Order: sequence, then structure tokens, then C-alpha cells
Amino acid sequence: MSEGEMEAASPRVVLFDFDGVLIRGDSFYQFMRERYRRSPWRCALALLCSPLLLLQRPFSRRWPMYTLVRIALLGLGERRYQVAANAFAATLARRPKQFCRDGLQALRRHQLAGDRVLVVTGCEQTLASGILQQLGLTGLEVLASQLRPGWFGMRLLRHNVGPRKVRSLSEHGVGAWQVAYGDSMHDVAMLKLAAEAVLVNGTPALCKKVEKALGRAVTRVEWF
Repeated sequence: MSEGEMEAASPRVVLFDFDGVLIRGDSFYQFMRERYRRSPWRCALALLCSPLLLLQRPFSRRWPMYTLVRIALLGLGERRYQVAANAFAATLARRPKQFCRDGLQALRRHQLAGDRVLVVTGCEQTLASGILQQLGLTGLEVLASQLRPGWFGMRLLRHNVGPRKVRSLSEHGVGAWQVAYGDSMHDVAMLKLAAEAVLVNGTPALCKKVEKALGRAVTRVEWF
């Protein structure tokens, strides 16, 4: 069999971002907000740490976020975190209008067509996988952010955003993909290497910025 025939026989590789493409809003942020809502003492501790957060903000927007995540996960070991994340995934999956119907339908169409579908997301691995399972989506490969156990609870190991998504794909053995769906500038690195880059619910201004970064046109879709 020739190289061209082998490529034709291989399934297409299709990438989906998660937040903003399959689900409305930021799923991990919603999980963190629920953690604070259920634990007033975490809110009090975050308030006590507010001077530190203000000091961090001029240097990096991510540092205050990481600090707030550490507080939200304080005291949670790996097992307890998995239980909490899976419970929230079940709750979120039952919320009306939380998910993008058109995005989920597009994903299922790709699966039915025999494509290899990967969800590549900045959401945490256990939470993202749990949500997808609650939606009845199986046969997916999920590449996501990861946490690790620490002395005082779970903490960030790898934040799978921007160029990190491409590195995660490479580490997973995926070096080329035919279609990629994204919704923001954070997905540019992933979109740039796709034969077809699809921008979901992008404003004209965002579309112009993405196309400038890619150096070519994108396919625009409006999903509800």
C-alpha cells in the first residue's frame, strides 16, 4: 500500500476545545466557585490573602488565580478531589442550557464518520472527563490540565492552555490533525497546525485577530 493510500485509510484526527466550544463558560471556574460557595471559611481565607493577590497581580494574572485554586482545593487529597470533581460533573451535566447543542452534535457526527476525536482543554482532566461521561460521550481522548497531590491539598501540575496544547498532543503521539475547533486566541497554536481551522462563535474582531495570527482564513460557525 502506498503512503497516500495509507493516509487515506487512516482516520482523520479532529480536535475540539472544551470551554466555549462544547460547554458554555469556564467549567473549572464554575467548579471553583461552587467550592467557595459551599465553604465560607475558604472565602474568609481568600479575603485574608487579598493583599498577596494584589501584590501578585502586576506581575502575572495567573498567580492570583493559582493562589485562589490552591485555597479552593485546600485539604483535598487525590481521592477526595476525584469524588468532588465527579459529583460536580454530574450536577453540571443536569443544568439546562449549559452545553452547546450544536457543538455536541458536531462532535458526534465526527465520531460517526469514523474520525479520531480528541478534546484538548485547559479544564482539569478528572472534571472534563467526568462531564463528557455524564453527557454519554465515549470513545474520546481527553488531553487536559492536571493536578498533583501536595502537602496541603491538590495543586496545579500542568495548565494545558495555548502552546501547551500542542506539546500535549505531541507527547500523546499526535503530530498532525485535519480539523480543530476553538473559540479564542488561546487556541491559535492548535488551530494553526490544522488543515481546517474552525472558530466557534467568534466576533468579527476576534476572527480578524485569529486570521492574522494564522496567516489564513478560518471557517466560522455560530453554535447554540
